[in-house]
Amino acid sequence: MKHIPAQKKTEFRSRLLQWNRQNCRQLPWKGEKDPYKIWLSEIILQQTRVQQGTPYYERFIRRYPSIFALAEADDQEVFRLWQGLGYYNRCRNMLAAARKVAGEYKGVFPDNYAEIAALPGIGAYTASAIASFAYDLPHAVVDGNVQRVLARWFGISLEVNGTEGKKFFAGLAGQTLDSARPAAYNQAIMDFGATVCTPKQPACDNCLLRPGCVANARGLTGCLPVKIPRAKPEERHFHYIVLCHGNDIYLRKRGAGDIWQNLHEFLLYEARSAEDGGWQQLVPPRQAQHAIWSPVYIQQLTHQRIHARFLMVRLQKPFRGLEKDQFFTVPADRLDDYAFPRIIVRYLTDSRLLK
Repeated sequence: MKHIPAQKKTEFRSRLLQWNRQNCRQLPWKGEKDPYKIWLSEIILQQTRVQQGTPYYERFIRRYPSIFALAEADDQEVFRLWQGLGYYNRCRNMLAAARKVAGEYKGVFPDNYAEIAALPGIGAYTASAIASFAYDLPHAVVDGNVQRVLARWFGISLEVNGTEGKKFFAGLAGQTLDSARPAAYNQAIMDFGATVCTPKQPACDNCLLRPGCVANARGLTGCLPVKIPRAKPEERHFHYIVLCHGNDIYLRKRGAGDIWQNLHEFLLYEARSAEDGGWQQLVPPRQAQHAIWSPVYIQQLTHQRIHARFLMVRLQKPFRGLEKDQFFTVPADRLDDYAFPRIIVRYLTDSRLLK
């Protein structure tokens, strides 16, 4: 494993903090010391860009100004506010963590790394961010931005998503951390990776850290960091049948053990391909007047890509046989009261069923 002199780590830390003093990003949670607000921002920003996550953070703070308010909230109300961010396990874990803090900790957010990390939905990165930003504890954040900055500046070719690489970069992040100013350092390296040392087209020409950057000196910026390629995502084809009778639409809530658990959907036929007509086994043509298919909507998940099409079916009479699958009817003008996966929200918005 590559040995890095202490002087090189000191130089990196010094240049990074100098850059931060001159280029501090203005964000609603920057400089915040309330652990509840820091935690909320970090949960929202998991797998979500700052530009998309910021309005959600502001809406959540307005609606739930304290951890007690969030802990006491109705699940469906919170899911609706979360709608559009995706990865709903984050939302479920957020509610579980809020209720644990409100109950076991009497609403006082834990002030040490181990207890923070033990809360639902909080991994090493989020625990380090909360510990350093709220309590100035010396824990280094390590995410893709941090790994990329370290890999390029120090010229590290270890695979960042491999077992050895993860351990090495976590150690290097801890060694470069300014233990006297952990919040400032962590914010600096996160911001630098997000705005300057970006995955594509990094701003090397105007980079304050360019002197000393191994990747820049050796022409390796486009090659670092090194990653083990992900497996090709599974392609899945969802045919949603939007059953309508009069002004009512049939919905059901997805069950446990599912990434869309507790969210709502229409009658679903998972097809083998886009051309698969097996949905007609669910709704025989003689029972309905069929509208045209919607365009295909695509949602990329971590290990799968969903291709969804929607067919609005106007029923001549109430549809029988769906009660066993826990379907129920909802007036079309009440759809906004229910939480849906993002791909269904996109269809509802485009079709103007969701106002």
